[in-house]
Order: sequence, then C-alpha cells, then structure tokens
Amino acid sequence: MIEKINHFSSKTGKFYQLLPTKTIPVLKINSVPMQRYATIDPLTDTQLKILASQPKGRVLDICTGLGYTAIEAAKRKEVTEVITLEQDEEVLEMAKLNPASEELFQNKKITIKVGNAVETITELSSESFDTIIHDPPTFVMAPELYHKTFYPQLFRVLKRGGVIWHYAPRPGKAKTPAKADKFVANIIRRLKEAGFIQVFYEEKSCGILAKKK
Repeated sequence: MIEKINHFSSKTGKFYQLLPTKTIPVLKINSVPMQRYATIDPLTDTQLKILASQPKGRVLDICTGLGYTAIEAAKRKEVTEVITLEQDEEVLEMAKLNPASEELFQNKKITIKVGNAVETITELSSESFDTIIHDPPTFVMAPELYHKTFYPQLFRVLKRGGVIWHYAPRPGKAKTPAKADKFVANIIRRLKEAGFIQVFYEEKSCGILAKKK
C-alpha cells in the first residue's frame, strides 16, 4: 500500500496529498478530496461512473485527476480512444507517484492534454466524441466548469446520439437538502438549455446523465 504523500507547490500555492484507502489512493487539494471516499472507496466510485456512462468510441474525460476514470474507460473494448484534460500539472506529478495511476501514462488508448478545459475544448472538433465524462472538482474550486457558457461547448463536441455523464456533487445534502437539490437542478437546467435531452440525476454514481439527439 502506498504511503501518504504530502506536497506543497509554490507554483500553484496549493497543498496536495495522496492518501491510501482500502482500495486505491485518493487525492486531496487543499484538504478537498478529488474522489469520493468517505462513504465509498475511490475504485468503486470510478466503476460506478463507468457503469452509468457506458463509454464507447472516442471518450472525452474532463479533469484527469489521478486518471482513474480514463484508465477504467480505456479498459472497455467498446472504447477506441480517451482524450483526458487536466490543467494542473502538479496533479499529474502526483499521479506519477501513484502506482494505481500507472496505466494513465502507459495505455496507448489514452492521450493527456494539459491546459484549461474551457480553452482546450474550443480547439476540439465538433461532434468528435461518442461519450463525455465531465468530472470537475467542486463548484467553489472550478466554477467555470459549471458555467452556462461551457455547456454549449460540451454539446458541440459530442456526436449525435452521444452520452454525457456530469459529476453533480450535492454539497450540504444532509444539512441543507433544498440547497443541494437546487444545485443539481441548475446543472440539469443548463444542460437542457444547451440542447441535451433525457437529462436525469443518477444517484449511485452521483452524476447527471444526458444525451444529444
């Protein structure tokens, strides 16, 4: 089992931690976990995302993190290629220290693009992906990835008939369920406004599924 790794980056001003769990490690940035691990382990969390999204063909994975989603997607025979986007190079350095992330850098199906997703997605061709897995950190950490101007770009690069899975955390669900539900409802509304159909919340994976007609 990997030992806990702590790293402060003077470049980003952020504190990074790689912490062991009962399965695969979790990444924390400034004490905020990048994978679910309190009530579910990171491996099961990843597998539930893949089970919900059923990726196939060309897959766009937004926010690489430790690469677990890209790795699990690439294992599927229905998937031909995974393009994964990550803007924080320090996160990728942490992934290099993580044995569970090894395939991220070795699997020939996976291509890592380093850069801000809001900017990078504009460089991607229209209708070029069969599946999108949009797995941003919390709204507080990356509000631009929940912004209404970002969703039309997601719609643009997805092929007709394609599926998107969108991580939808429910902050404060236990204490303020109405606020948590409103947050999810806002994401659903913006997806619909961008043109997506059959939009619904998938409880087990903690995400929203939608299609492009």
